[in-house]
Amino acid sequence: MAEPPVRQRAAADRLAGLLRKAGVRDVLSDDTTRAAYSSDASLYRVRPLLVVRPGDEAEVRGVMEVCRDEGVPIVPRGGGTSVAGNAIGAGVVLDFSRHMTSIVGVDADRRLAVVQPGVIQADLQRAAAGAGLRFGPDPSTVSRCTIGGMIGNNACGSRTLGYGRTSDNVLGLRGYFGNGERFGLDSDTPPGGGTTLDALRDVALSNLSTIRTEFGTFGRQVSGYALEHLAPERGFDVRRMLVGSEGTLAVTTEATVRLVRDPAHAVLVVLGYDDIGSAGDATPDVLPFGPTACEGIDARIVDVVRRRRGAHAVPGLPRGRAWLFVELAGDDAREVAERARSLMESAGAVDSRLVTDPDARAALWGIRADGAGLSGRSAAGLPAHAGWEDAAVPPDRLGAYLRDFEALMESAGVGGLPYGHFGDGCVHIRIDWPLESSGGTQVFRDFLTAAARLVAGYGGSLSGEHGDGRARSELLPLMYGPEALAAFAAVKRACDPGNLLNPGVVVEPGPVDADLRVPAARGLRGELALTYGGDDFNRAVHRCTGVGKCRADNSASGGVMCPSYLATRDERHSTRGRARVLQEMVNGSAVTDGWRSAEVHEALDLCLSCKGCTAECPTGVDMPAFKAEVLHQTYRRRLRPAAHYGLGWLPRWARLASAAPRLANAVLRVPGLGHTARAMAGVDRRRTIPPLAEQTFRDWFAGTRAERASTGTPVVLFVDSFTNHFTPEVGRATVAVLEDAGFRPELPDQHMCCGLTWISTGQLDAAKRILRRTVGALESYAAAGTPIVGMEPSCTAVLRGDARHLIGAGAEAVAHSTRTLAELLVGAGWTPPDLRGADVVAQPHCHHNAVMSWDADAALLEAANARVRRVGGCCGLAGNFGVEKGHYEVSVAVAEQQLLPAVRDAPAGAHLLADGYSCRTQLADLTDGEGLHLAQLLAARLPRR
Repeated sequence: MAEPPVRQRAAADRLAGLLRKAGVRDVLSDDTTRAAYSSDASLYRVRPLLVVRPGDEAEVRGVMEVCRDEGVPIVPRGGGTSVAGNAIGAGVVLDFSRHMTSIVGVDADRRLAVVQPGVIQADLQRAAAGAGLRFGPDPSTVSRCTIGGMIGNNACGSRTLGYGRTSDNVLGLRGYFGNGERFGLDSDTPPGGGTTLDALRDVALSNLSTIRTEFGTFGRQVSGYALEHLAPERGFDVRRMLVGSEGTLAVTTEATVRLVRDPAHAVLVVLGYDDIGSAGDATPDVLPFGPTACEGIDARIVDVVRRRRGAHAVPGLPRGRAWLFVELAGDDAREVAERARSLMESAGAVDSRLVTDPDARAALWGIRADGAGLSGRSAAGLPAHAGWEDAAVPPDRLGAYLRDFEALMESAGVGGLPYGHFGDGCVHIRIDWPLESSGGTQVFRDFLTAAARLVAGYGGSLSGEHGDGRARSELLPLMYGPEALAAFAAVKRACDPGNLLNPGVVVEPGPVDADLRVPAARGLRGELALTYGGDDFNRAVHRCTGVGKCRADNSASGGVMCPSYLATRDERHSTRGRARVLQEMVNGSAVTDGWRSAEVHEALDLCLSCKGCTAECPTGVDMPAFKAEVLHQTYRRRLRPAAHYGLGWLPRWARLASAAPRLANAVLRVPGLGHTARAMAGVDRRRTIPPLAEQTFRDWFAGTRAERASTGTPVVLFVDSFTNHFTPEVGRATVAVLEDAGFRPELPDQHMCCGLTWISTGQLDAAKRILRRTVGALESYAAAGTPIVGMEPSCTAVLRGDARHLIGAGAEAVAHSTRTLAELLVGAGWTPPDLRGADVVAQPHCHHNAVMSWDADAALLEAANARVRRVGGCCGLAGNFGVEKGHYEVSVAVAEQQLLPAVRDAPAGAHLLADGYSCRTQLADLTDGEGLHLAQLLAARLPRR
């Protein structure tokens, strides 16, 4: 039975005090952090007592000593991307990803690197790339998984055929066994003596027959402990045995890893087959060609990508309903090409394609890398879960296993989308067990038991790379005999006699159906303001499976998610961390005050509502919608924070003030009044209040109607509040560009607003009323086929996206008719003015990036011959976020991720392209530069009339 919250809080505070007294600096015992760490990327949830982010080896030793004295378990954790529940626990979660992230050194001559356990694999790859080297294993979570985590579960990835598993690439380990004994294990030095090593020798010698017959039978036998390495003929290699022990035997504080040199040439061959079983059958025929990777993917996953991201997101694939992605590499380009041709002729594919274009190759590998998220819903549209996601069989038995596994799913009434490392016989899948239904947990248990028997019958492994964790440890007796299980227990006693490290995993396991995250959740009462694609709020927040892409810095490739995490490096401020807190709110056992829970508001406070997650999270999490819903439910019919009235009602105040703009501007310039106005509006005192334009765009448009062309293709401009009241020059430039392109701009008679500021502050009843009026005013244009052109990206994105979730199907016609300026111009085939010689630093607005795509803008600028540096990430202002009190420091830190360095590095005279009003405001506040809208950049080069 769970400990009462009050008693648990007291225990957490007491332990935190003991740890701080022992010299441990970064100890987190607040309820929000504990909720954020309650799950990893698995189906399980266990709320930790507290979280420690150690700064060095001495602090690790201190934590272990205190916890051993107090009888508190420890769970080592890297990036939290474990899908088997290996990185959660009821004691202390030891998170290495914050401070112990140093690459101690890279030795190019010896081809090795020394790293701390919290080093992100992508960072190691970047450091090694300077010497032309890389760390071989490459799991799909490369951008956020840590080397320590890879050691914990013996991570493999797509290129194991070429580079081996993590255990094949770890040359040395430093750390502490669970009993407190320090160890240093190296590949070139035989293990010495010591209590623990002597005990492990005894275990090995007592179980030699079992070790030689049950272990190391094929490459992806990852379940249990890798006892084959303790055999005398393997050199009693404790180092390699510890890799893959899931943090149950030791804590690593430093590792020496092998680096490899990539061959000079690599090609991708895509082979098409009628079904996934046929792709499995063909795999043994591929292996003699020496691939570095042989990955299988099902058409059902590709269909998800097309539905979610559009057909353009999938480069042309050969015919088939399943494919093998085969990478061939070598130092001789002709030899590699010849191998590729021979493979395509002999692999029995219904169709094949040699992919040479780097962008197409990257896009295809990207689909494969996002498999865990893309398969988060089954073909039936139901939530699909981890739990049986990486079983492996010998590759020559893969096709038959896949058919039997599909038959097992069909008989159980469940489904999933298979893919995986077919060259290694490893199959990934997420399955739509009916966990929310009565009896669903029993279906889950029965299926796992049957699946374990099936894979064991094929001579396979319950886990091929993720470890057993909470998901499979109970099932190990179906794979191993009693002697092997007894040997596991003996190894655990030798290394961790007090069961301090990750208890309940591998040895003395908990039930596979204990501590499941989804069945623990309950439905929320009350009417929701937003729709969630047919899901209730419970299901919507559980879309986050924890793959952790929000913790990666994707800005170099134009990504946005998740700017606040990149600024703070705090799990609470990642999309995943916020989702976990919301899941705990839905569960209601620890976060108990529902929508108004302090933990929920703390987690959401630094969400910029940038919408990066809506496009970049492979599971489709929409954190801005969750934040708006929480604010709506919390403050509905209640007094709101000042910023909700000041910034949330900004369009209303701007329209009132525009009746006397000079007076309003003069009042705000009076000493003291400006500060008072900021305080009353909830605005940070360091922010400027942009002046109102003395003439609105609508007034200018009406006053100059006679001067403009009366012919041309009609388009209607959606005049947002920011363009109308603050930057009418953007509107004037838009009109000039449209007229040059042969269009005749029109304005609706009535003033309109998209309601964005009401949405972002959770005033959703008002937002619905505003949007219904706006959509109603635009419906006749949509019905007539007249394009609706938005000038402000965030407002355009509301019409294209949010409106559907707020007012439903009635917004569809307007959404389909709404275009950005670049989309309209590119679609019309307009030739832009020549920008040859112009340097452009472009900051795409986050909503533009996420909802509409910036591809049309990029194409237009390329056609204009501009030299463009596209900035990834977020500007940091993000509407009202960066203006509100309490957000200034984070807003600036976000800007420092990409935008401000790009501005500082820009050539003299470069144009700062920023369509978003908030982006231009951030530039004005934090730099000496002036942001330009695309329309302004183009209009300035138009021929004079």
